[in-house]
Amino acid sequence: MNSESQELVKQAQMLQQELQALMSQKGTFTMELGDVKRALDETEKTDEKEVYKISGSILIKSDIEKVKKDLEEKKELVEIRLSAIEKRESRIKEKIDELKEKLTA
Repeated sequence: MNSESQELVKQAQMLQQELQALMSQKGTFTMELGDVKRALDETEKTDEKEVYKISGSILIKSDIEKVKKDLEEKKELVEIRLSAIEKRESRIKEKIDELKEKLTA
């Protein structure tokens, strides 16, 4: 294997590692999004004006409308992060495919 091929293999391996890290982050954010959606669903089901939310290691009584607003903002932020991860994942996969083509050519 010549030095150019070795360099392409090294690049592909680095991209593969980056892809694995992204997949891990994607899994974490997907779980977080599910948690936020379930919490929002629960706030819609209740007639209470106040609910308890976790802050650190304690529960704090909060106005339900403020909690809903906070959850909606968090949901939007997580969705944006997931979208960015998915775009990055797609670009990395394309680069890996390009490197594979170069190696097999």
